[in-house]
Amino acid sequence: MRLFHSATSPFVRKVMVVLHETGQLDRVELVPAAGSPVAPGTMPVAVNPLGKVPTLERPDGPALYDSRVITRYLDALGEGGLYPESPRLWETLTLEATGEGITEAALLMVYEARLREAQAQNGDWIEGQWSKAARALDVLEARWLAHLAGRIDAGQIAVGCALGYLDFRHGARDWRAGRPGLARWFERFGARPAMVATRPVE
Repeated sequence: MRLFHSATSPFVRKVMVVLHETGQLDRVELVPAAGSPVAPGTMPVAVNPLGKVPTLERPDGPALYDSRVITRYLDALGEGGLYPESPRLWETLTLEATGEGITEAALLMVYEARLREAQAQNGDWIEGQWSKAARALDVLEARWLAHLAGRIDAGQIAVGCALGYLDFRHGARDWRAGRPGLARWFERFGARPAMVATRPVE
């Protein structure tokens, strides 16, 4: 299998964490890809019409894309148990969607700053994206700590990668302020070997 990959992508990081956690690193060749919505560059547009990473080429079917599709496929392939049986499955999927939503909002903030001239940037829109992320963080603190403390699953990985991306790109926002339980959880989760091995660097 071939994984179109960018080491700084939080969505790629999710897939890499799953590969580590399920012991499947040796099954995947990493193919560097880079680009943006306005300049696709080396993004895998030939196999993913959306031109995004991660994209997974596999020998037994069409390429898979969207990190949630890829992580579920890899978990099934490696029998990792990261998507538990119902009824816990619904919590796991909702938590995964929450982590994805935080990441998407944070990434859109980065795009606004990088792809527009300073005078053309929409500050209200940037703050609106941060408000979405902040609300989700508050809900994680108030509602999800018990689930986060349980057996590792795809929801925890999504949240862990989202928080890591906030540290990486939006450290000045200090997401930990007022969320001590979530901060303590991430300190422990971020020390997992899979998280340490996939920590983004410029």
